[in-house]
Amino acid sequence: MLASQLTRRWHTRCVIAVVLVATVRWQSSLTNAAEKTMVINDILVTGKHDPALMSFDHLMTQFITKHQVPGASLAVTRNRQLVYARGFGYADRKAKQPVQPTSQFRIASISKPITAVAIFQLVEQGKLKLTDSIFNILRPEPFFEGHDRKLDPRLQQVTILHCLQHSGGWDREASFDPMFQSVRIAQSLGFEPPASAEHVIRFMMGKPLDFDPGSQYAYSNYGYCLLGRVVEATTNMPYEEYVKRHVLLPVGVGQMRLGRTLLEDRASEEVLYYDERQRTGESIFAKNLGETVPAPYGAWYLEAMDSHGGWIASAIDLVRVAAALDQPTKSPLLKESSIKKMFSRPDGILGFDAQDQPKNVYYACGWSVRTFPDKETINTWHTGSLDGTSTLLVRRHDGLNWAVLFNSRNGSNNQRLSAMIDSRLHAAANAVQQWPRGGQ
Repeated sequence: MLASQLTRRWHTRCVIAVVLVATVRWQSSLTNAAEKTMVINDILVTGKHDPALMSFDHLMTQFITKHQVPGASLAVTRNRQLVYARGFGYADRKAKQPVQPTSQFRIASISKPITAVAIFQLVEQGKLKLTDSIFNILRPEPFFEGHDRKLDPRLQQVTILHCLQHSGGWDREASFDPMFQSVRIAQSLGFEPPASAEHVIRFMMGKPLDFDPGSQYAYSNYGYCLLGRVVEATTNMPYEEYVKRHVLLPVGVGQMRLGRTLLEDRASEEVLYYDERQRTGESIFAKNLGETVPAPYGAWYLEAMDSHGGWIASAIDLVRVAAALDQPTKSPLLKESSIKKMFSRPDGILGFDAQDQPKNVYYACGWSVRTFPDKETINTWHTGSLDGTSTLLVRRHDGLNWAVLFNSRNGSNNQRLSAMIDSRLHAAANAVQQWPRGGQ
């Protein structure tokens, strides 16, 4: 073996060892904090108490009381330091198990920014270009439903960038979201349900696009499913393994993993999920196909949603990833130019209105972006939503990041929890008069 290869391997092992030690120390300090519990506004609260940050405590306890939320977690960073991490209410109501700051939740579509970082890393490495045709990389065998066996020629025009920006040509409002058609797709292809991501892609290759690629914005889970397969095809590595090694490990996140659909496969630190109206669905699993099941546990297939909605994480995990983008010239994840591109305004109708004026709010590459009047200052964020889950990750222009995770989807008024708490979290942050100097 060449000396240079030995040196690289030794260096890689040293880096991994340092990151793992840092992760252990980080989690150890949080475990000590998690053991402390108190009651605020009749809600059980875990984690380190800081009187200077009581505005967050009062918001969260009052909010989950008003909307009858079983449990939640909130973490905040300031200037890349963790300053707040607390759990509220119950991870398991029946067992009276409290949510801890380190409790893991399904983060749903906050998985998309994670996938976007992975894609930009591969672009930096010269393994991809944003203008690459996605189906020149994947080349799946199409499946045609019915007698029409014509491949839509526009599929070859779909690029990596189109999928990142939700402009690939799939509109779930015009047709359907294939990520929630597991039984139909599996049975059409002659497999036992549920359908894998690969099955979904074969099925969708036989369907026409809803619009010309790049001509409009339409939120597409399927587009990010494709991006996950691009990561695999480009790296010869499972999507989850690549992300763990190259996106999460460099920022000291060691507990995040892809979630599982069924309750019996729940991870050790994972919360239970509740539907506020106890809604049910039909099982998509062959062993009990069509039977009535709780909506969060078997009515859709989380494993196939990996790169667009499949991760479980703590709020602390998410703010650590977000904070890694706060100092673009020194980011452990991406180069400054990649971070700039990831948040940049899309061309044409995606970023400009009918009068060719820049939109104040747009979807970039894995992130929603809101611009300030100077058009240079931005806030970025992403939400997530599944039965039993509502999540929000915010990166603010002033060096604040926060992640809030709920183990229920809607409030007592049937509105999304993440949407209702968004502005309130900004107000709680603005109410802090003196921030802690160091991290937790």
